[in-house]
Amino acid sequence: MVRKQNLYSLYKVFMFYFQRRLLSNLDVFGAAGGKKVPMNQTRIASQNDLIENKKPVVHASQFEYAVAATLNREEICECIEDTGIIPSLNLASLEDALFAADTLAEAGIPIVEISMNEPEALEIISYLAKHAPSVIVGAGSIRNEKTARKCLDAGAKFLSSDGLVPGVVNFAAQEKIATIAGALTLTEVIAAWDSGSDLVKVVPCYAVGGHKYIETLKTAIPQARLIAAGGVNQLTAANYVTAGVAALSVGNELVPAEAIHMRQTGRIQELARRFLTAVDNGRA
Repeated sequence: MVRKQNLYSLYKVFMFYFQRRLLSNLDVFGAAGGKKVPMNQTRIASQNDLIENKKPVVHASQFEYAVAATLNREEICECIEDTGIIPSLNLASLEDALFAADTLAEAGIPIVEISMNEPEALEIISYLAKHAPSVIVGAGSIRNEKTARKCLDAGAKFLSSDGLVPGVVNFAAQEKIATIAGALTLTEVIAAWDSGSDLVKVVPCYAVGGHKYIETLKTAIPQARLIAAGGVNQLTAANYVTAGVAALSVGNELVPAEAIHMRQTGRIQELARRFLTAVDNGRA
């Protein structure tokens, strides 16, 4: 029985990874008929040089394997590390949320983190959990156990905070759900990791030396799985990955609010491609 359960668990993860790799290898920008621009750290994407993709290259439902709801804590963490990117979103409506989640999934990033600073955050998490079943939906900016419970009930698969909140980490451990605690100083990072947090989000990275600071932290506590947040963009992404982070937390640099509002699928997917390329380059 144990062997069968382990094989089933591996099968779920394989299918999730297969979908991620298949979608991320698609020539999203070129297939839209525009000029494919290679990843270049001297160039930053802007609205003018990203051509709108009128036709999605492929819809996520074509490859949909609704495993997100069945993945356990360890599998969620593995998927986050494999993808290497957590889009952190502040969204105004359910429609915006579904558009952003579907667009990112089609580009090879089947993960979104919804900030609890938004008034409709719980409704958005619940909506995505039901209507985007192949996307791992997490909750961010959680500050207490009560909110953590509400997020879990809404369908969140991981809980993230901008600082170390012991009650949230303990709650996540009891409920067997992945958790990402925030930290900044070395003392805070050690405390967050030792508390049992699955990953530790170093925020804001840019304020304390960027990727050089990550290198310092990894030297002091190499076993910690770190996420770089704050100041992560196309110019810095690969450096953070090379420095040793498990993943990047990216917001407006990956999913501009304007691109969501104007439904610029091609613009978002090209940005996604560039960040995924940066992750791959940093790990090479």
